[in-house]
Amino acid sequence: MSSVGIVTPQAYRFTEALPLQSGASIADYTLMVETYGTLNADRSNAVLVCHALNASHHVAGYYADQPKNIGWWDNMVGPGKPLDTNKFFVIGINNLGSCFGSTGPMHINPATGKQYGADFPVVTVEDWVRAQARVADEMGITQFAAVMGGSLGGMQALAWSILFPERLRHCVVIASTPKLSTQNIAFNDVARQAILTDPDFHGGDFYAHKVVPKNGLRVARMIGHITYLSNDDMAEKFGRELKTGDYQFGYGVEFEIESYLRYQGDKFSDYFDANTYLLITKALDYFDPAREHGGDLSKALAVTKAQFLLASFTTDWRFSPERSREIVKALVDNRRTVSYAEIDAPHGHDAFLLDDARYLNFIAAYYNRIAQEFA
Repeated sequence: MSSVGIVTPQAYRFTEALPLQSGASIADYTLMVETYGTLNADRSNAVLVCHALNASHHVAGYYADQPKNIGWWDNMVGPGKPLDTNKFFVIGINNLGSCFGSTGPMHINPATGKQYGADFPVVTVEDWVRAQARVADEMGITQFAAVMGGSLGGMQALAWSILFPERLRHCVVIASTPKLSTQNIAFNDVARQAILTDPDFHGGDFYAHKVVPKNGLRVARMIGHITYLSNDDMAEKFGRELKTGDYQFGYGVEFEIESYLRYQGDKFSDYFDANTYLLITKALDYFDPAREHGGDLSKALAVTKAQFLLASFTTDWRFSPERSREIVKALVDNRRTVSYAEIDAPHGHDAFLLDDARYLNFIAAYYNRIAQEFA
C-alpha cells in the first residue's frame, strides 16, 4: 500500500444562492475540493468522503510544499488501501462554514464588504449535503458508488441517503449516530460557552480586533478531546503519571494527562476558527432526521434506497454502538440491505481514524464488493 502522493486542492465557486434550513441563504460561496484516483468513463466509481468536526477536504496524500501535512484519513484512502484509489475516484469536500478554504465566517461577505464574523448563517448537516450535491453536479456525477463518513461525516452520509436516495448506491456510516444524546449536546454547549465567554471573542467579530479567543478554543478542544478517548485508553497512555515525579501543590501542569490535553488545546487554537467551532457543534446538535416523523427513525429512513454498511466501536461512549444499532434496526424495519460490525477496540471514538486491522479489513471487503459492480 502506498500514498496517493502529492495532491492539489481545487476551488469550486457557486454564484447561485444556496437556501439554508434556517430560512437564510448564502450566495457567491466557494467550496474546497480534493480528488484521488480516476473517474471511470461512465462516472460510476465515485465515492464521496464526508469529514468530521476538525477535518477538511484533505482526506489523503500530502501537499508539495507541506510534506508533513498528511490527509486525515490517509490510512483509509489510497492505492491498495480499504478505499482503493486504483479502483475508486474519491472526493473530499470542505464544508461550508469551515476554516480550511471553503467560505466561512472569516471570509468577506459580498453584501457588506466585511468579514462575515458573527453574521455567518448557522448551517446544518442537510445544508452541507445540498452544497455537496452541487459539487457532484459540477463534476457530472449523477450517482455515487458510495457516500462515506465517520462521526459527523457519518451523519452527512446518512443525510445523503434520505435527501438524495437515488444518488448513492451504498451508504457507509462509521462511529456515528442518528442524533446526539443529551449528554453530547451538553458537552457541546460547555465547549461553546468557553469560546463565547472568552474576552477576546468580541461577539464573534474578533477578526476586526486582530485577536483570537485562544483560551476559549483551548478549553473547547480539551473538553472535546476527553470525549473522543476511552477511560481505558487514557489510563493506559497516561495513568496518574506526574511530570516531575512528585506533587507540586499548585495549579500548574502536574499530571501527564494535563500536559497532553493542554498541548492538544494549544495546537487546536493555532489552526481552528472559533466561529467555525460554534457552527459545526450546532450542526451536530441539530441533526435529527426522525424529528419530522414524530421521532420515528424507521419512517425517516423509509425513503432510502441504498445498501448500508455501519461500524461502531465498543469503547466509543460518545457515539456508542447502541446508536448504530438504532440505525441498523430502522433500516431492517425497511428491509434494506445492511452490513454491521461492532468492533472491540480500546481507543474510544477516535478508533475510526486508527489502524485496527479488523476494522480496516471489514471496510476493504465491502469496497471490494462494490468494485465488482462496475468491474
